[in-house]
Amino acid sequence: MLFYSRKNRPFELGPYPLERLSHSKSIIAIEANKPKVSRPGITINNNENSFSKAISKYKGMFGELGVVDPLPNKAPVPDDLALRTKDVKGAAYFLDAAQVGICKLVKNSWYKESTAQNHTHAIVIVVRPGRTPEVENIAHEWASGHEIAAAELRAIEIAVAVSEHIQWMGFKAKAHDHQSGDVDINRLSVMAGLMVREGEKLLNPFLGESFAVAAVTSNYLLNVDEPLAPSAKNGRGLSYWLGFGSAVPGIEWSRREKRPTHLSAYPMETVQRVDRPTTIIIDEEVPRVPKRAEFFARSEFGDLGEKSRVERGRFSFKHPFAMSMVSLIKRMVPEQDGEVKGNGSGKYKDPGENAKALKSISYLLGSEITGICEIPEYAWYSNRKDGSEIPYKHKYAVVMLIDQGYETMEGASGDDFISGAQSMRAYMRGAEIAGVMAEHLRANGFPSRPQTNADSDVIHTSLVMWAGLGELSRIGEVVLNPFIGPRLKTVVMTTDMPLEVDKPIDFGLQNFCSNCLKCARECPCDAISWGDKVMFNGYEMWKPDVERCSRYRLTNPKGLACGRCMKTCPLNKVVTWEGPLMTRMASWFGINVRFMKPILVPIAVWLDDWLGNGIRNPLKKWWLDMEIVDGHAIEPRKGVNQRDLNLKHKIDPTEQKMAYYHASDMPPPNAVEPFIVDRKAALKAKDLLETPLEALARVAIGGAKPKHYIPTPPLETSVDQSSEAKKKDLWWGKN
Repeated sequence: MLFYSRKNRPFELGPYPLERLSHSKSIIAIEANKPKVSRPGITINNNENSFSKAISKYKGMFGELGVVDPLPNKAPVPDDLALRTKDVKGAAYFLDAAQVGICKLVKNSWYKESTAQNHTHAIVIVVRPGRTPEVENIAHEWASGHEIAAAELRAIEIAVAVSEHIQWMGFKAKAHDHQSGDVDINRLSVMAGLMVREGEKLLNPFLGESFAVAAVTSNYLLNVDEPLAPSAKNGRGLSYWLGFGSAVPGIEWSRREKRPTHLSAYPMETVQRVDRPTTIIIDEEVPRVPKRAEFFARSEFGDLGEKSRVERGRFSFKHPFAMSMVSLIKRMVPEQDGEVKGNGSGKYKDPGENAKALKSISYLLGSEITGICEIPEYAWYSNRKDGSEIPYKHKYAVVMLIDQGYETMEGASGDDFISGAQSMRAYMRGAEIAGVMAEHLRANGFPSRPQTNADSDVIHTSLVMWAGLGELSRIGEVVLNPFIGPRLKTVVMTTDMPLEVDKPIDFGLQNFCSNCLKCARECPCDAISWGDKVMFNGYEMWKPDVERCSRYRLTNPKGLACGRCMKTCPLNKVVTWEGPLMTRMASWFGINVRFMKPILVPIAVWLDDWLGNGIRNPLKKWWLDMEIVDGHAIEPRKGVNQRDLNLKHKIDPTEQKMAYYHASDMPPPNAVEPFIVDRKAALKAKDLLETPLEALARVAIGGAKPKHYIPTPPLETSVDQSSEAKKKDLWWGKN
């Protein structure tokens, strides 16, 4: 924090100091004695445009979700209501709620037209709206007047996820918003200690009249919050601005509001730009590869054996909260493709202004950092999982980073039972942002498509580098950003709208990763290279053992998947003004005093260990550890990973056994039967590797492209591959 360390603030308290405000129990009786109100009629928005229509479409989609099939048993939730409440509030804050409050339901909580259900409690979720683009920004025409609608989309998304989380634990729950709900959310927000009435208006102590609200009702017993006293209507005193209680200081909120809307909260504009990524990419040698070759896809087909195949269907969401986001992700997949209406080329001719507008919209919807690049041919997959060819069609990629949550990662080991939820959160949010943007652009005549975790036609890694969002790291095929490190997932929207592209960045990561081996040291399956960079399929990289990594993530018995490398990376920090001063200083030196890196990096890594960065902070652990087995949540059968730092672990690079699956070792793009991995052959494939210098020297004299860069050709068969692939019930039901 700027003045007070957030390290000691329990996560479930949230970013605003609600606990420091005055409260009054008498408000409960006042609200309970008021008459029931009728459900508000649907307001006709005469100002609706293609952007607001896209938001409305996704709100409607989410509003239809939130109810899962009845579960046979209740989860082993604790009797301690404080622990239950920490879990539920933490889940909402993890999904970026601004404030969360809980109250008991009373008779007049339900609309006159609603049938009261046997629910006892309400969880009320407040969302802070995004920023309005400047008048001179094209996005102003799109977004002005629709900021609250965008926040309402976020609110119902959070409510649906929290509702399903509770249901996956075996309790009844339902999500509500103003449009499709059954409860008087205004009354609930007052009783839950989030709002103060002032005549006909509701005021939030920190957000004033600008907010969005949704609610979850449930029979899940929780601790309740006291209503705010009338005197609490203005919480923006000195303590708010300075961040008393270790809440996010008002100074930081103000700083973000003052930045141009096409810039993120992070000063990416201060990072050095270069013409090409700092990783060597021999463009003409990078093969286009099929989706079938990706290792999680290979596990679906049985290439990694039966255990990995079975676990593929649950490995990252076998926790109730991770599972709660699956329905939202699946619901968005059919909307990735849509009709293009009209021709927008006449109105939006300026690539620079178009790029600014899309970045502003991305931040309004929740992107952390956004960049733009042209799409190289090799970034398109060659074939879908069913073997059908994928054409490379759109010219530009709008690449967006979604933060996986610093504070939650601080409370985790990286490979425990919240890891998968961190991924699902980012995938859900990214699909939502890109989906709304693509829907809007298609309505304006520009072919556009979200490329999401659930269904992507492009490989994201190179696009992140070309869009100027990071450099390739020792973690392997993971790009690090100078401000959020590896703590990210990506979503891409491809489009033909004319756009000004960003240049790649150089913040000295290649030097840093050459001298820091912390991710390799902390990897639980030794899949990260301890050695030097090599050339792999046309890329210079610290090539990881992807098979070993995939097997561990798929079959991790004491958690969901794995993000241990992200957890322990020294660049996994908060470097805005709410972050620690030392971290911000280190970040500034790392970006701006590059010539000092050879001296400073070893010191920085030693200091990172000495300070205990990478160990678990118990105040940030908000979730209950559970595992879904056979349709209901139980205590984890094998226990829970509780790792901290492994300071003494070291491997001699010359002794490290690394498997390399070159393009020539990939399965045929249309193979529907298992194509079993040959690890012995993959270990020997190390002999085919070139060093970066060897590759550059070969290219300089006109040497031929290595034969192992050529992907395995399709099988010659008359079998209907598409039909056969669909029988395998592939991930998300997509090929």
